Amino acid sequence: MVVVGPEAPLVDGIVDFFVEKMPGLRVFGPSKAASVLEASKAFTKDFLAENDIPTAAYKIFTGSAAAQAYVSSLPADERVVVKASGLAAGKGVLLPETRADALAAVAEIMDDKTFGAAGDECVIETRLAGPEASCLAFCDGKTAVLMPAAQDHKRALDGDRGMNTGGMGAYCPAPCVTPRLHRVIEEMCIKTVQAMAARGTPYVGVLYAGMMLDPVRGPQVLEFNCRFGDPETQVLLPLLESDLYAIFMACCDGTLADADVRFRDDTAAATVVCAAPGYPAKYPKGMAIGGLEQAAADPHVSVFHAGTTLLPDGRGTVCSGGRVLAITGVGPALTDALRSAYGAVRKISFAGGMHFRTDIAKGAVGRPLRIGVLGSTRGTALVPVLAAIASGALRAEIVAVASNVSSAPILDKGRALGPDVVTVHLSPKGLTKEQYDAECTAVLEDAGVELVLLVGYMRILSGAFTERWAGRCLNVHPSLLPKHAGGMDLKVHQAVLDAREQQSGCTIHEVTEEVDGGPIVVQKVVDVQAGDTAATLKARVQAQEGPAFIEAIDILRHKILGADVVTYADAGVDINAGNSLVEIIKPACKSTRRPGCDADLGGFGGLFDLAAAGYAAADTIIIGATDGVGTKLRVAQGTGNHKYVGVDLVAMCVNDLVVAGGEPLFFLDYYATGALDVDAAAEVVQGIAEGCRQAGCGLIGGETAEMPGMYHGGDYDLAGFSVGAVRRGRVLPQNVGAGDVLLGLPSSGIHSNGFSLVRRLLAKENLGFHDACPWEAGTTVGNSLLTPTKIYVKCSLPLLEQEMLHGLAHITGGGLLENLPRSLPEDVGAE
Repeated sequence: MVVVGPEAPLVDGIVDFFVEKMPGLRVFGPSKAASVLEASKAFTKDFLAENDIPTAAYKIFTGSAAAQAYVSSLPADERVVVKASGLAAGKGVLLPETRADALAAVAEIMDDKTFGAAGDECVIETRLAGPEASCLAFCDGKTAVLMPAAQDHKRALDGDRGMNTGGMGAYCPAPCVTPRLHRVIEEMCIKTVQAMAARGTPYVGVLYAGMMLDPVRGPQVLEFNCRFGDPETQVLLPLLESDLYAIFMACCDGTLADADVRFRDDTAAATVVCAAPGYPAKYPKGMAIGGLEQAAADPHVSVFHAGTTLLPDGRGTVCSGGRVLAITGVGPALTDALRSAYGAVRKISFAGGMHFRTDIAKGAVGRPLRIGVLGSTRGTALVPVLAAIASGALRAEIVAVASNVSSAPILDKGRALGPDVVTVHLSPKGLTKEQYDAECTAVLEDAGVELVLLVGYMRILSGAFTERWAGRCLNVHPSLLPKHAGGMDLKVHQAVLDAREQQSGCTIHEVTEEVDGGPIVVQKVVDVQAGDTAATLKARVQAQEGPAFIEAIDILRHKILGADVVTYADAGVDINAGNSLVEIIKPACKSTRRPGCDADLGGFGGLFDLAAAGYAAADTIIIGATDGVGTKLRVAQGTGNHKYVGVDLVAMCVNDLVVAGGEPLFFLDYYATGALDVDAAAEVVQGIAEGCRQAGCGLIGGETAEMPGMYHGGDYDLAGFSVGAVRRGRVLPQNVGAGDVLLGLPSSGIHSNGFSLVRRLLAKENLGFHDACPWEAGTTVGNSLLTPTKIYVKCSLPLLEQEMLHGLAHITGGGLLENLPRSLPEDVGAE
C-alpha cells in the first residue's frame, strides 16, 4: 500500500501513475481528477452549488478588472473573502476588512501574482460568521465516515494576531461541533463523495472539509483539501482507537461501510507547534534543539517532527524549517491534554530562541457549559439561571429544553431562547420508563448537552439515565436533604411545618437512581417564620432555588470542563523546574562563602555581617552597582553555551565597585525567562558563582522569574546587583593630577559591551557563530566571543590597600574616550 500525504503530487496525478504502472497496488489518496476539489476553488464552488451542498454565495473571475468592478458594486459595508483559485500552499485566502482592502486583495492575487499561477482565477465570496471547524472524513469512493471535528490556530501570535501560518496548534474534539452538527456535516461529506462518483471521478482518501458553523444557515463548506491536515492530524490520529491500516485498506477496497472506525470517548488531544523565531517571515535554520528526549518521556505526549534535520555521527538534531515540531498531549479532558502538551514544550529549547503560541484552545477551555433542561411545570427556578447567563455572570448556555407535558410553560421559555435551542415535547405515552428516558438522552446528546438540570421535573428517572448522566445531572429539592427526601412540592413544606423545624431551604444534588439520594452540591437555608403556611414557606424557598442552581452549575462547570484548578503550570510556569534549579545551584553558591556571609540559599533575603568582614560601621561607606550582560546573551543562546555569561554579569558589576576603591562583598542575580530551561539556567548560575569566586564576594541570593508571554520560549535576560565597602577617606578617584602614571590592564577580549555592533559586523561579513574564527585559531566565532569579561578585583585590591592608586576607570561601552574622563578632574587630560 502507498499512502500519499502532500497535495501537490496528488494534484499532479501520482495516484494515477501508481495505478497504471503497478496494477494491484493499493493507493490511499484521490486521483488527479478527484483532487480537483483542492486544486481549483472555482471548480469546488460550482460543484457545491450544483449539488446543493451549503456554501457561501460567490463569484468567479478570470480578469482583475471584472473582479474589482464587482467588489466596487457591493455595499460599502459588505465583507468578502478573496481567494486564489489554485494551489497556494494554504496561503491564498485573504480576509479584507474594507472595500479598499478587498480591491487590494484582488490586485495582489491577479495583478501582482503573489501566489503565481494559482491567482489566474479568483473567487470572491460572502464572508460568513461563526466558529470554524476542520472536519476530516475517510472516503472509499462510495461513502464517507467523519472523524471528530478539530479546530486549529492559523495566526502566528497569541490572540489570533499576526500573519497567517500553516497552523500554530490545534485541539480535538471541537466542542462547537455537536453530535447533531457532526451528523449534518458527515451527510454533506457523503453527498460530496456520491456526487464525485456520479461524475466519474470517485474520491478515495481523506476529504478535509473546512466548515463554517453559521448560526443562522448551519454548516457551510469553506473549502476542501484532498489530504490530511497539519496540525489537525496530530490531534486526530492519537484519538483513533481502530486500526488505521485496516481503515486505509477498506477505503482502497471500497468497503468502508463495513469497517470498524472508532475514536476514543471522553478523551481530548491538543498540539502546540514549536516554530523558529521569525516564522512565517524570514527565520534562521541550523539551530540546535534540546530537550527532545525529556519531552517525549511523558507517556501522554507525542513529539512530531516537521522542520528538523538529524546531524550525522549522533551530533544531535537541528532546525531546518519554520514549523519545527508539533507537541501533542492527550488526556481525559482538554485541560489535561493542554497541560501535558505545554509541559513538554517547556522542556524543549532551540539555540537562538523558539516561538510558540501560549493560548492554544483558550476559547474552548473558557467556553460556556452546554446545559439541557428537563421540566414538567413553569420552570420558575430557571429564570434566575437565564438572567445570570444573559448578564455574563454564569458561563453557560441553554441548548435544549424538553418536557413530558405538552402544555408546560417551561417549553415557552425554551422557545423564547431562539431557534438554536432544541425545544421539544416528548410524550411518554406507550413507552416504558427506560424507553422514554432513552428518547430524552438522544435529544440531549444530539444537542451536545454536558449538564442536565431537572427543573420541576415530575418523573422518576431510570437507572440507565442516571448512569449515563452520572455527575452531570442536577435536581433541586425543596428541603434541606436528607430531611424530607422523596416528597414533592407543597407536601415537603407541610412536612417541615408539621415537624416544627426552625429552618428549611433547598438542596441542589446530583441525581442517582436513589431518589433524592445523590451527592449534595449546594444548599440554601430559609428560616421558618411564625404563621408560615406551606404556600408561604414554598415562596421563600423557591426564591433561593435559582441562586442555588447558579452556584451549583458554576461548580459543575469547572468539574466537567476540566478547569477545576488553575495552576502555575497552566499559566506556563514550571514550579518544579524552579525548585530543581535551586537544588542544582546550591553547591555553586555555597562555594562563594567568605567572611561576613555563608552564601546559603533559601531565605527571603541574604545576610551580610560587615564586622565579620573587617569593616567598622562608623568608618565604612557602602557602594552598590548593577548591570547586565546585554546582547552578548544572544551569542550564548545562539550557540547553546551558557557557561560564561554568568562571569560576565559579575564582572560588569564588581569592576564598577573596585574603581570606586571598594571591595566587593556580596552579589545577587536576577534571571528572567519565558520558559525555564533548568540546564541552561544552572550553567548561568554556575558561571555567576565562578565570577563571585574570582571577585572574592559571596553569592547570597537571586531571583528566577519564569514569565510566559514576556519572553519567547527559553530566551532569557540577566541582571546583577553587587554591594561593596570602602573605608571612609579612601573613595576613588582622589588626588589625580598632572604627572601621574597611567597604566592599562589588558582585557580578555571584547568583554560585554558593544555586542549589537559586533553582531552587525558578523552579519556584514556573513559569519555565523559556528563558523571558524578568523581572528583566533582553533575555535569558532561564538566561542571566541563568549570569552568572559576579565574581573580586575584581585589584581587591584592589593594596590588599593597600599593606597598606591589615585583613580581607576572601567572601560566599558564608549571605550577609552568616554570612560577614562569619568575618573579625571575637569582640568586634567591623559596621553
